[in-house]
Amino acid sequence: MPIFEFLCAECGATTEVLVVSSNDSKTCKACGSVNLKKLLSATSSLSGVAKRGVPGPGDTACCGSSPTNAGCAGPGSCCGKNPF
Repeated sequence: MPIFEFLCAECGATTEVLVVSSNDSKTCKACGSVNLKKLLSATSSLSGVAKRGVPGPGDTACCGSSPTNAGCAGPGSCCGKNPF
């Protein structure tokens, strides 16, 4: 079940919500408002610990080229990330 991050249009607080169903009500934990906008959140690594910088040696972009030369992979992209 995914955790989504929302921005409250009423108070400006950011709220994380565990979404089980698309019909679940989403409310701001700070003020109780239902006027929320879904944010695009960054993902974390599987272990939660950064082991090296991005891009790293051996990483490839979606098209198989170096991430620094590819137009399809930007900062934070995990496309082609070498897991070790």
